[in-house]
Amino acid sequence: MAHTCIHWFRKGLRLHDNPALVAALRDCKEIYPVFVLDPYSPNNVNIGINRWKFLIGALKDLDCSLRKLNSRLFVVRGKTDEVFPKLFQKWKVTRLTYEYDTEPFSLRRDKEVGRLAEEHGVEIIYKVSHTLYNIDRIIEENNGKAPLTYNRLQTLVSSIGPPKRPIPAPTCDDMKDVKTPCSEKHEENYGISTLEKLYQDPESLTEELFPGGEQKALRRLDQHMARKEWVCGFEKPQTSPNSLSPSTTVLSPYMTFGCLSARTFWWSLTDVYQGKKHSQPPVSLHGQLLWREFFYTAGLGIPNFDKMEGNPVCTQVDWDSNFEYLAAWAEARTGFPFIDAIMTQLRQEGWIHHLARHAVACFLTRGDLWISWEEGQKVFEELLLDGDWSLNAGNWQWLSASTFFHQFFRVYSPIAFGKKTDKNGDYIKKYLPHLKKYPAQYIYEPWKAPRSVQEAAGCIVGKDYPRPIVEHEVISKKNIQRMKAAYAKRSPHSSEESPGKKEKGRKHKAPSVVDMLMKKKL
Repeated sequence: MAHTCIHWFRKGLRLHDNPALVAALRDCKEIYPVFVLDPYSPNNVNIGINRWKFLIGALKDLDCSLRKLNSRLFVVRGKTDEVFPKLFQKWKVTRLTYEYDTEPFSLRRDKEVGRLAEEHGVEIIYKVSHTLYNIDRIIEENNGKAPLTYNRLQTLVSSIGPPKRPIPAPTCDDMKDVKTPCSEKHEENYGISTLEKLYQDPESLTEELFPGGEQKALRRLDQHMARKEWVCGFEKPQTSPNSLSPSTTVLSPYMTFGCLSARTFWWSLTDVYQGKKHSQPPVSLHGQLLWREFFYTAGLGIPNFDKMEGNPVCTQVDWDSNFEYLAAWAEARTGFPFIDAIMTQLRQEGWIHHLARHAVACFLTRGDLWISWEEGQKVFEELLLDGDWSLNAGNWQWLSASTFFHQFFRVYSPIAFGKKTDKNGDYIKKYLPHLKKYPAQYIYEPWKAPRSVQEAAGCIVGKDYPRPIVEHEVISKKNIQRMKAAYAKRSPHSSEESPGKKEKGRKHKAPSVVDMLMKKKL
């Protein structure tokens, strides 16, 4: 039987290593590549303009690649449970294919679409390709539970074996007997939306440093893989959170949207590593991909993973509700230049270094402001290009010392940490230009500058730049005691494995990235 097929693009916005798309082409006479755009879905209501811009770029790139195969992308606006029954009938669809997604919202959505497909006699095929491994398999290998330490994840995936190799993108030969019916009104009916149509203001955008799309992703990957010595020597804790240009790959947004396959990245690294001395997980680039896998597994296997309440592995903390503090943090008005510069970069560019995320997350939660990590998670979800649900929730729990990491007495200083890699404050001067005339002596603590220095710099603290919202040295000590009290209330029978404890039967445990970072005075 020759099928009429919809391939449903959600994440996985690429042609390379897309096994579900390849499955769609088997015994297929007509294919409709579809992206459903629902601006009001729970996944989209909190998305900022930089993410919308990235998505639009990715869709344009995808449509361009499909055109080269004599096909097109159909962008359909509406709710999935309303859109698909209409498309099934209109196009007489017999098969629906898509890439498997493990997030709770996606699983609920896919279950409903599966029910609708069954009602319409539509066969469903889905394939795993957003992660290195089948996440369900990892949980199954761990007796039905998500591994709660990185070491345990490594043990599990080692027993499974290396990730599958990526498959090539479809070619014109693969499409020679497959048609994509298009009308003259294709752009009008199924064209890619603009920012204006999504009620976004393009005037508010700054320069787009990381444009979306598969071709941009593959080009960026190739550029990094050509730096063989850098790739082999890469260690995440040794990279700089406040360099003027990224000290890491910035491939994470492309993997979040699926413009780049994680397996393609993995095997490209394997090729570079071949026969050479290279860094190892958890700090290597392979290690970063396994961290991604770790949080994806936790996101699927732990109930209510993006919340404190009802999350069985999360420490229950009596966080404060302080809208003024939260707004000051989110809007870069804390009075701590290092923190405010990071939050400014995040809002302008949609990306900040992982260690910069450490600094601002600790500051918002257990370090200084004592505001729930769930609030920070929402802001990152809005502003980060790589605002991946599982990684976002997992990292916020980690950095607030709520889950996975428990050395709550180790606090990032909003002053000393930035100085370690940028003594002159060039990063601060770039993102907070009103402070650019401050001498290095005061750039991290402008409130300590004499009035004459502030006047000479053209920026008076309390008038042109805010005073510090808290006194870090005092409040951080108080918060350590509050965290200690929260830990004292935890159940002694908690099933959570602590990364600080040795696993039974193991002789030693490799340090985590955070452990390695924390060896240095922060």
